Amino acid sequence: MNNRFQKILGVAALVSMLVTLWMIFAWVPTEAQQGIVQRIFYFHVPCAWVSFAAFGIVAVAGIFYLWLGGQIWDDLGHAAAELGMLFCTLMLISGSIWAKPIWGTWWTWDSRLTTSFVLWLLYGGYLMMRAMFGEGEQVARLAAVVGIVAALDVPVVIVSVRLWRTIHPAVLVTRQGGHGLEDPRMIVTLLAGLVAFTILFAWMLMLRFGELRMRTRLRMLARAIILAEYRAADAAEYRVAAGNR
Repeated sequence: MNNRFQKILGVAALVSMLVTLWMIFAWVPTEAQQGIVQRIFYFHVPCAWVSFAAFGIVAVAGIFYLWLGGQIWDDLGHAAAELGMLFCTLMLISGSIWAKPIWGTWWTWDSRLTTSFVLWLLYGGYLMMRAMFGEGEQVARLAAVVGIVAALDVPVVIVSVRLWRTIHPAVLVTRQGGHGLEDPRMIVTLLAGLVAFTILFAWMLMLRFGELRMRTRLRMLARAIILAEYRAADAAEYRVAAGNR
């Protein structure tokens, strides 16, 4: 049943992404001021949304791990953090590509860009810590704490365009309370992109989470085999010692 659902989700991700690509490059109108480069927006925002959702899952999984202690929560947080870093990296790259023709520079230490980069560094450190120190309960507990603390930067990134003076546009909800998407087709295309990237993320998360769960089971099985061999060897030594008496 699980494999069947994975296949259905994978097909849904493929179809929704193809429809979204058609809408972006063939259906939605070109923005009047920014021109064709504005179409990066329909990739940039969904990548941001998915990365924030992934880091939120890391925080929730971390809370449940510290509370309940199940390895399943550690595996879920690990998988979500990896995918969150992937989409956060795509968010930064697509934003830089968008910024070059609009701002005249690839990067500026704008409040939203800076807080997004800090978020990327925090979860990069999270994954680096897991890679360096390996498995174990102490590492998992530390990772849970780091994942929870790092996720606090997500709301800061979201409200940064209102907390500080910034050149980053507030497109979805402007400072005046409206939105910067003038044509209804732009809104529909953005919503389609959000749905498509969310389905893609869910499919990838299911695959990676299943892989980590399998690795956990294999590790536990290896430990059980080693323990059984040790006990068998210990029992054999005891029988030999008892026979020599």
